[in-house]
Amino acid sequence: MIRVAVVGATGAVGTTMLRLLRERAFPAREIVPFASPRSAGRDTEDGLTVRALGPDADLDGFDVALFSAGSAISREWAPRFVEHGAVVVDNSSAWRMEPDVPLIVAEVNAEAIDRHRGIIANPNCSAMQALVVLKPIHDAAGLERIVFSSYQSTSGTGARAMQELRDQAHAILHEQPSPEPAVYPHPIAFNVLPQVETFKDGDDYTTEERKVIAESRKILGLPDLRITATCARVPVLNCHSEALNVETRRDLGPEDCRRLLARAPGVEVVDDPASGRYPLPSEAAGRDEVFVGRIRRDESNPRTLNLWVVGDNLRKGAATNAVQIAELLLGRQRLPAGAAVSG
Repeated sequence: MIRVAVVGATGAVGTTMLRLLRERAFPAREIVPFASPRSAGRDTEDGLTVRALGPDADLDGFDVALFSAGSAISREWAPRFVEHGAVVVDNSSAWRMEPDVPLIVAEVNAEAIDRHRGIIANPNCSAMQALVVLKPIHDAAGLERIVFSSYQSTSGTGARAMQELRDQAHAILHEQPSPEPAVYPHPIAFNVLPQVETFKDGDDYTTEERKVIAESRKILGLPDLRITATCARVPVLNCHSEALNVETRRDLGPEDCRRLLARAPGVEVVDDPASGRYPLPSEAAGRDEVFVGRIRRDESNPRTLNLWVVGDNLRKGAATNAVQIAELLLGRQRLPAGAAVSG
């Protein structure tokens, strides 16, 4: 059995990683949580003691390190874990577009894991859930163009953003002065912000939108894929929703698409709008599947479908895929030579 480090273990994604390692019975003889020095000594919900990620951290003996601590930490510490013999699965954007770093969605391009050189990147949560749905469509009919619109929950920003939503909503509902926004540039309660992440000088697209475009092309192996994205932040605590407008090379009717996606790994079709059945964040929360519904033709353009996609961004959009990658490493025997699975 192998030894696993979880870096960023006290954050929303890190705590979910720890929970999923237990839920999925990952064959680890030891799991060691790491976080900033201020969190050192804290116990996790499983009774594990958090260690400080600092100059005195002992990095020896780990086979896998799951990272969810931000790009700066990943840039500094991922190579150190690799030098000490671990394979790093990183949830930040630090390594995603590096040419020699595989960017993996477990259901989409698992074979790319064989090319890793010590670091494997976990994709952007919005791109990831969309690609679980788009890959089977591409395999069946070819992707020509994608118009991607997302409605992203506050958990994608972190615990402080979720609390900001709660505090603002409580104040408004109780007719009290609303706290000034600290995490977002505007109030999020009862509002929609057409900005996820930041704008760089000279670019009208946000960094989140650029990630969706670039990462989708890399994961699908379609560098010339025509894709555009608009990402908005909505007053939802957890789960991202997406409207996908998908033009294919060959015609794919809605019923054929439903049958195709019903067989796809990691996908659940919920598509009976006349009965009020379609994917909802409230029903996707805590689930690992990506839910898809409202599958219908775009009557304004040939060979084009509209789909509504919902997924838990803390689970499949981050922690679940990271643990799935670790499982792939075991199954494809891509861990260091000293790692072994045994009773």
